[in-house]
Amino acid sequence: MTALPLEKAGEEAAIAGDARGEATRQRILDAAQRLFSEHGSNGVSLRAITAEAGANSAAANYHFGSKTGLLEAVFARHAAGIAEERDTMLRACREEIGRPPLLEQIVRAFLEPGMRGQHGGHGFSRFRGRLLAENTEQTRDLYARYFNDSTGQFLEALQNALPDLPAHDLHWRFHVLLGAMVYTLANPGRIQVLTGGECDPADPDQALDNLVPMLAQLLRNPAMTNTKSPNSPHELNTNQA
Repeated sequence: MTALPLEKAGEEAAIAGDARGEATRQRILDAAQRLFSEHGSNGVSLRAITAEAGANSAAANYHFGSKTGLLEAVFARHAAGIAEERDTMLRACREEIGRPPLLEQIVRAFLEPGMRGQHGGHGFSRFRGRLLAENTEQTRDLYARYFNDSTGQFLEALQNALPDLPAHDLHWRFHVLLGAMVYTLANPGRIQVLTGGECDPADPDQALDNLVPMLAQLLRNPAMTNTKSPNSPHELNTNQA
């Protein structure tokens, strides 16, 4: 057997090492997502995550620096894709014969990317729902950095589609939309128990087919009367999207 030149052997060893390192990194990310989803960001230690991943703390520190860095890495690997797909779907929304009403298109464009499997599937949905429920400073910062821009674009699109709806009403209705989305992502199983499994938010097709028309109708309803709005306008905090 002919020995490889030292330079070639070194290159192949480096490639193999990189592949092993990336595989370890992905195992740690997967384990962290599962455990954070189940126990929250403060309910699990870095040691528990690395044990779940079959790795060691040195590997976690090498790839992520800290548990805080690991939490952001878990969030970032799918959140950026969700924001990008939302933007793509929003740009495709238009009034046209044969298409759903514009309002339904906008609502679906906001909800669908985070509820389908191409961006982390059910596991990442549960992770997002858990982080939103915790509402920590780091969670707020992550949502602000990854979602504020795209969420702001959706608010503008909704306002344009509903020009007669006061901003105060739109903001509160969007708040309800966010609540429905977050509870569906968290999927605590309560509605399955109450309905004998007939209503199943874990099924993205069923969830979207029901949530989109319901939330569009909520947004489409006439403006509320006798509601007290602030004397001066306030921008909606979009961190929770």
